[in-house]
Amino acid sequence: MAESNTPPAQGVEQPKQTSILVVEDDIFLRNLIIKKLMNENYVIWDATDGTSALKVLETKKPHLILLDILLPGIDGFEVLSLLKKNSELAQIPVIILSNLGSQDDIEKAMKLGATDYIIKANFTLEEIAERIKKILGEKYF
Repeated sequence: MAESNTPPAQGVEQPKQTSILVVEDDIFLRNLIIKKLMNENYVIWDATDGTSALKVLETKKPHLILLDILLPGIDGFEVLSLLKKNSELAQIPVIILSNLGSQDDIEKAMKLGATDYIIKANFTLEEIAERIKKILGEKYF
């Protein structure tokens, strides 16, 4: 997991850093996303499949989840459905980041409670970071 463990300076109140869970099975893409978001000063947790994402969520409550649909084992639709049924996790915004671009897939994700749906091939890392910032701003700041 990519996470900063730098202790806060003595006597200085540190703002709570915004955290994001990145759920992506493509190692190359996951690493690119993590690097970009860490450069934007987010705390990042990551998972390579639905099962490990749910395991992370047992102990960590991110401010936002970036979730792929096509995952080994439990797919992103099932993860999203389980999240929205859990009262402790249901309010976390979820952005679907997927290669699936059919209207049916988009509608299914939105009905399950996704906040946004990004088709990987249509967006740059910079645009993804901007969408994240916008949603976090609307939800928390």
